[in-house]
Amino acid sequence: MDRIVVVGASVAGVNVVEALRQGGFEGDVTLVGAEPQLPYDRPPLSKEALKAGPGAADVALRPRDWYDEHGIALRLGQRAVRLSAAARQVVLADGSRLPYDGLVIATGSAVRTWNQTEQTGPVRVLRTLSDAAALHAELRPGRHIVIIGAGFIGLEIAATARELGLAASVIEIEAAPLARVVGAETGRWFADLHAAHGVSVHVGSRIERIERSGDQSKIALSDGTHLTADLVVAGVGVTPATAWLGGSNISIDDGVVCDARLRTTLPGVVAAGDIARWHNPLFGHDMRVEHWLNAVEQGKHAALSLLGSDEPYTHVPYFWSDQFGEKIHSVGITSDADVSAVRRLDANGISVVFGRHGVVRGALCVNAPRDVARYRQAIRDRTPWEDLVPEPNRSPQWPT
Repeated sequence: MDRIVVVGASVAGVNVVEALRQGGFEGDVTLVGAEPQLPYDRPPLSKEALKAGPGAADVALRPRDWYDEHGIALRLGQRAVRLSAAARQVVLADGSRLPYDGLVIATGSAVRTWNQTEQTGPVRVLRTLSDAAALHAELRPGRHIVIIGAGFIGLEIAATARELGLAASVIEIEAAPLARVVGAETGRWFADLHAAHGVSVHVGSRIERIERSGDQSKIALSDGTHLTADLVVAGVGVTPATAWLGGSNISIDDGVVCDARLRTTLPGVVAAGDIARWHNPLFGHDMRVEHWLNAVEQGKHAALSLLGSDEPYTHVPYFWSDQFGEKIHSVGITSDADVSAVRRLDANGISVVFGRHGVVRGALCVNAPRDVARYRQAIRDRTPWEDLVPEPNRSPQWPT
């Protein structure tokens, strides 16, 4: 193997090229990125970079000379538009073709856009550095921002906006923020947190229409509520960026399908990061994880798999968020639980554990770093639910 192409100048992509060199690969390595900037970190975009402006936040993953020192050829500002598997070539937007012996797919996710059939004004999204710059310029004290979607990104934008002196409203179709991830009961804690900091949280309601009125947007909700917004932002999730792979005969099913070693259905091709749907032996099923730490670890593992390693990738998902100074951590899988228990609930934080089929599967912890480490190990060890949450030890009750 003499030539490796990594498509996706992402956290996963950068960790791939670093691991290739650390693993002893001395051939040509090319890193392709659709954006013109050096590869950068995305988590600060909804926090530090959004609050202070992208120019004030150091988001570059590596300085430019790092790529030179490691012999990494950068093809930035060039989107991959097609994969020719038969010819083993990646076709770029400018028509150039990159031949490869080994290929790593790390193109991540594309932001979902708001279905604005009756929308006459702009609805912003936050996914890229340019998105953060444009949104930061609009976050002026006294304005009212309305955020569609109460996932982690939407809640982080709301928290940042409030800290900058804006009025903020969040609209969520589910019964509580993050209900699809941690359940409605746990989601209530996030609703209360944001309400305590002045965020207006509208749950269990959908948008009926958005109409432009001068410099503002008029928003009508299904429960009869009407909001007037200076700025509307949609945080309704992402989808794996697989469009450029059409016609390549690679298997796609909510991401690029991989085995436990991150190898795809095409010879010499692996995947890493948001786009990879792989079989995780630790949980016994296929999964796709949109978390920073997974992108780091999976990028490294994909590189080693491409170089011949047969080790399976067993990862415990891990995610964190900062909102109004609260340190929020999620480990494992919380969305498919058949049982949960509140293990801690007080003025300083919470810890909720989730189980499925008799074993510990996930946990959500706020301001509880020791609990995070404990539960992550319990998930990795497939600890029986009864060992962690014995029946006589009743869980604390949520306040009513």
